[in-house]
Amino acid sequence: MELDINNIDRETLIAAGVLAAIFLFVKILYANTFRATLKLIAPENRFMKPGEAFLVLIPIFNIYWNFELAKRMSDSLTNEFYDRKIAEEEFPGRSTGITVAILYIITMFPLSVNILMGVNLVYFFYFFAYWVKMNRFRELLKDHDIFLEEQQGHKNEEN
Repeated sequence: MELDINNIDRETLIAAGVLAAIFLFVKILYANTFRATLKLIAPENRFMKPGEAFLVLIPIFNIYWNFELAKRMSDSLTNEFYDRKIAEEEFPGRSTGITVAILYIITMFPLSVNILMGVNLVYFFYFFAYWVKMNRFRELLKDHDIFLEEQQGHKNEEN
């Protein structure tokens, strides 16, 4: 079956536009999770600024940035967890993030439809797993901040 771009009906174009808008919205939420996590990390422990998480939205550049995001987030979290004395996995999220970056590249290869569907399925699984993992780290940092505030409040009450 050959795709004739000149003969695409209106409904197909609308459906493609809606899917593209949904995908963009999901990617914005994804990048925002990274931004919010970075904001909880002390500036001296960050390997990137919080706003740089949104660079993942730039087409073509994001091929490179997905790898940088995985590395820099992992390094930032490693530093923060070390400073806070939180026991967590070594290089938090790095392997999942690198897997997402590699799978993203593979989804761009001109493969057969069946293989491409399989790769996309695995990509989406890892994409959401990475997102959930970063959100879990964000929650861990937020909970630790609350714990520290409570500890400080108890110290102030004792004095």
